[in-house]
Amino acid sequence: MTAATVATAHTTVSFAFAGGRSGDAPLTWGQRAIWHAIGRTRPNDHYFNIGRVLPLADRGTPVDLPRLTDALTALLVRHEALRTRIADEGGEPRQHLHGEGRVEIRVVEADDPQEAATAADALLSSLTAHRFDYAGEWPVRFGAVRHAGRITHAVLALCHLAADGHAAEVLVRDLRLLARRGSAGPACAANPLDLAHHQASPAGRRAGRAALAHWERGLRAASPTMFPTPVAEPGTPRFWTGRLVSAALPRAVEALAAAHRVSGSTVLLTASAALVAAGQGHPVAAVMPIAGNRAAEGHRTLVSTLSQDALFILRMDEAGPDADFTDLLASAWPAALAGYRAASYDPADFDALLDRMSAERGTEVHPYCCFNDMRLVERPAAPRPAPRPDESAALRSRGVLDFPATQDRVACRYCLHVSGDDSALTVTLTADTAYLPPHTIHAHLRAIEEVVVTASAGNPPLLTELPALLAKTEEAAR
Repeated sequence: MTAATVATAHTTVSFAFAGGRSGDAPLTWGQRAIWHAIGRTRPNDHYFNIGRVLPLADRGTPVDLPRLTDALTALLVRHEALRTRIADEGGEPRQHLHGEGRVEIRVVEADDPQEAATAADALLSSLTAHRFDYAGEWPVRFGAVRHAGRITHAVLALCHLAADGHAAEVLVRDLRLLARRGSAGPACAANPLDLAHHQASPAGRRAGRAALAHWERGLRAASPTMFPTPVAEPGTPRFWTGRLVSAALPRAVEALAAAHRVSGSTVLLTASAALVAAGQGHPVAAVMPIAGNRAAEGHRTLVSTLSQDALFILRMDEAGPDADFTDLLASAWPAALAGYRAASYDPADFDALLDRMSAERGTEVHPYCCFNDMRLVERPAAPRPAPRPDESAALRSRGVLDFPATQDRVACRYCLHVSGDDSALTVTLTADTAYLPPHTIHAHLRAIEEVVVTASAGNPPLLTELPALLAKTEEAAR
């Protein structure tokens, strides 16, 4: 069924907000990191947009349009990031916080309440499909689906300069409370404007330099880049996203994490890093996992983009000649923590570091290898046993492997994303097809599943076997 058969009409309604403070500041480090990524990705920077759908028809106080706009008004006053615009002023971007203004909401009418969710998904796709005007547009687009006068779904399309994935979840939680109860409790005391001023202070600059010292040590231990040589003519579009939906991975990841006292995210990060190193013949893997940077006091519920790249260094050369995959996990855990602790820094200083190291080594220094576990709250490993071989085979047979998207331009060569829940994990790999052709993209996804599932069953592959495993999965993917 198409969106056109679900929704009969839509209208755009505007409403005003007022009561907040105003001001301006440089960008925070998190904002600047996204600003640089946007510059490298234009005009395809809608790639960074974040979308969320909030169901409102299930239970609780019925929400009509006036009640929803009241809640959205309160949300805008509560979170300064939503009323902050970014202007490029002579090559130097600055953020401008507005105390008042007008915002629009697109309202779609759904004839059939059973199809309201489909209409909400279509509306979300429409709102996130085009880039934001960073200086001339609010960094959030609102939408709603209405049936018989009642709002069934609220839709948020967010500019990544205003929010990261964690902040998006904070907004959804607050909007739910504001729409249902009229209050979301005390607001976060921190805000992007004050954070930007702190980061520009002497204390902030010292902290940033200390973080980059970790980067310099790690990058000196690794090859200049993880993917140094093109191996094929690039596809059209150049960047392809492979996707594996695996029912076998959740229990396997849980079992390995519990057995080796690490996080499930570390298990997947280590598997991907080990396969990258094996596939490229590197003794050391350098991977950039996305760090949420939420550990600082008051930042847990701060709506802003705090996420930045961390640096994870995996020393394959220190594991020993007979080491298997699980032998990497003991050292991977502290290496990951060290990287996350050094993930808040000025991107301009980071670029200067890479330029200096590139000049010293006579070649570009940059891992071009990213990892992003988008599961926001990781619980302790569930007390489920690792799947038996016959269970693993059945679960793996339910997996889906496809190519859901392509992009003309992405500022990386290997970008792995993890999402999902206890029933299935979705692992996507967006890669430059000049360095990882489509069959290699699928090979890496299948190999990650193979390594984790077999290791959880007590048969971890030897590190020396990983190149052959990749070759086998690559041949199967052709």
